[in-house]
Formats: sequence, structure tokens, C-alpha cells
Amino acid sequence: MSKRRVAIIGCGQLAQMMAQEGQPLGVEFSFLAENGENTDCVKGLGTIVEMEPGQDPEALYQALGRPEVITSEREQVSVDLLRSFQPFCPVYPDPHITEKAQHRLREKRALTDSGLPVAPFAAAQGEKELREAVDQLGYPAFIKSCENGYDGKNQWCVKSAADLDAAIPQAGDQECVVEAGVNFACEVSIIGARSASGEIKAYPLTENRHRNGTLLLSTAPYDNPELLKAAEGYLATLLKDWDYVGVLAVECFVSESGLIVNEVAPRVHNSGHWTFVGPEASQFANHIRAILDMPLGDTACPVPVAMVNMLGVDVAPKQDNDGVWLYGKALRPGRKMGHVILQDPDMDQLRERSEKMIEELYGEKI
Repeated sequence: MSKRRVAIIGCGQLAQMMAQEGQPLGVEFSFLAENGENTDCVKGLGTIVEMEPGQDPEALYQALGRPEVITSEREQVSVDLLRSFQPFCPVYPDPHITEKAQHRLREKRALTDSGLPVAPFAAAQGEKELREAVDQLGYPAFIKSCENGYDGKNQWCVKSAADLDAAIPQAGDQECVVEAGVNFACEVSIIGARSASGEIKAYPLTENRHRNGTLLLSTAPYDNPELLKAAEGYLATLLKDWDYVGVLAVECFVSESGLIVNEVAPRVHNSGHWTFVGPEASQFANHIRAILDMPLGDTACPVPVAMVNMLGVDVAPKQDNDGVWLYGKALRPGRKMGHVILQDPDMDQLRERSEKMIEELYGEKI
């Protein structure tokens, strides 16, 4: 039987893990490197094509091995590039979704158009509009650039007039969204997949903790049936409204009034890396299954599981664990170098082990 082929735009750890999980399904991979990006993570996993300025889309498609479908490991990719491939094969998720997700204001409006609850927000550009937006929404507020903001970058928490004065020069004249602060207990995310023929499966709700704006710890399942039902509803609404194909992550705040959507990621997501160990099918395998319209794998997680990110750390821990994934990247402070997964039938014990793992990796309690 001839193998199927998927091309991935991007050459980082998410592309690496999609290929590693897709190969046992009989899928071959090729990778498109943009703007001289590092390709160490995907070496040996398939053909790597270096994109050059002005290159013809059909020539790129041919160089990628005439894939059956093209996907991306990130939302920060040229929408025009994605659309240029559509005459030759499907591109999943569809570029119109990437266009929404890579711009905070478009994303917020798309979420509210689908009836999902978000924090009160206002568009603002420049000092006058930023001050007016914060005056309207009150303190605390968050100023976030519409583009190029992730892992805490290009966003500023303002709790006072002094904070606002300090943030305005940093925000400059870039287009921003100002959000009202939300009083929340924790952040959770739900990850699910929808196949090209419409099959949908969702993973359990996951509780997330961050360090300096970057995900540090994800623990599943977050045991709240009412919130799980709400999150599954949000996910299903977006998957259907957007005619979505592939894996989608929806991040939410747990507030007194219920779940409030913070943002979405149209791709496999860091908070779902624990799915390597818990369920029958990981998020990476289900993304490949979904875009190739294969039956989706089981997403149930019968035993609690946690994932600890290795941020600026590339030495495997000595403590017992259920798997260490090192991405093969050059060490850099704060960089996502890998992750560790822990599984335990006792949630309290799992949380305790997770804290000890964090302490070992970072030399301190966080």
C-alpha cells in the first residue's frame, strides 16, 4: 500500500511530534522552512524544503512531494502562502481560520460572533485610544498587541495610572486589544479534533499553570463535569461554525460566572502534550488522522496525567516519570527545550510529584 504524504509548514517541535506520531499511521512528511528557520527538530523525519523569496507556489508544492494535504505547526504564517497552495491540495485548518487566530482583534470578534463569552475588550491604537480604553474598562486591564504576541510577549498588565504610563511607550503605535481584568481561579484548556468528514472528539479539560507568561504545568483531567460540558460546547461550536479540520485548542478562565474564553490556537497545543501518555491517541496523531479524514482515535484519559515544560532546561530529570521528550534544540534561557510527563492514579500524589519535578528541573519551587 502506498504511503500518504502530509506537508507541514514549520520545522519546530510541534512539526517534529506530528511527524513522529504520524509515521506509525503510514504517513510520510515533508517540511517547509520559512525565512531561514532552524530545521534541527525535523532532521531525519522527511524532506525539508527551504523557501526562497518569490518562489512559485506550484514549484514549492512539487518540491514538498505533492502532498495530499498541507498543515502548519503555528498560526504565525503568511495567509497568502497558505492560500497559494489551495489550488493543489487542501490546507487544514483553512487559511480563514489562521487569519482570525493570528490577530487578537479578529479572534475576539470571531469568538463573540459564535456566541462565546470573552472578557470585555476594546480596540486601541496609540496613546489617546489606549487611555480611553483603559478608562472605559477600568483597572486592572491588559494591553495586548494584535499581532506577534505569545508566551507573555507584547502584552502589559496595567493596575494603575503609573502602569499605564509605563506601558504606553512600549505599546507604541501598534494595533492593540485592551481587555478588562478577569477574576479567575485558574486557566483551563480543552483540545479537540474534527475530521474532514465531521467526526469530533475532545480530550478532558486540562488545568494550566504558567511561569513568566509561558506554560509550565498542565494537569488532566480538571474534574468539573459542569465546566467540561461548557468547554465541550464552546469547542464544538467553533469547530462547526468555522468548518474546522484538525486539532483546535480553546483556552479559558474559570471565573465565578463560568468559563470565559481567553484565546484559541488552531493547531496542536503545548497544553495537550500530556496526551502522549494518557489517551489511546495523542493530539498529534489525531491531528494527522483528522486532516487525512481517518477515523479519530480514543481521547479518554482514565488515569490522571501531568506535563511539565522544560523551559531553558535540557537535562533529563532523575525522578521517576512516564517519559521525557527532548526536542533537540540549542539551549537558550526560557526556551521550550522539552517536556516531562507524569501519570498517577491518585491526583493529590500526582500534584505532589509534579511540584517535586518542577523543583528538580529549576532548582526552586515555582
